Amino acid sequence: MTPHEETVSPVVLYVCADRARGVPGEATQRAQKEGRAFARERGLTIAEVVTDTYGEPDPARRRGWRRVRQLAQTGDVTAVLVRWPSAIAPESASELRHREAAWLHDQGVRVRYTWPPLSSRG
Repeated sequence: MTPHEETVSPVVLYVCADRARGVPGEATQRAQKEGRAFARERGLTIAEVVTDTYGEPDPARRRGWRRVRQLAQTGDVTAVLVRWPSAIAPESASELRHREAAWLHDQGVRVRYTWPPLSSRG
């Protein structure tokens, strides 16, 4: 499938990169820019950009991730765009990442990674 063969679908761009609240830092800006380019290249529509401060390992305890779950549960999005797996949960808590990905899958929502080495895997 070429990038332009995907249907226009609403997605949520989830960014969990900065370690401090306030003005988005370089990591957040890079993740947002990359996510927007990923969506544009594939004809996806970003319905909402949701951000969290990096540090809490359990995504269910983050306000932004709870918003992502709400959008998935209501059927408002078909995919969650995230830069890389550790934005959902760090390697030290990979079981939480798998739990969340499985829950999203059960809602009919895919997790798509926007970082080029991961995005090329489909």
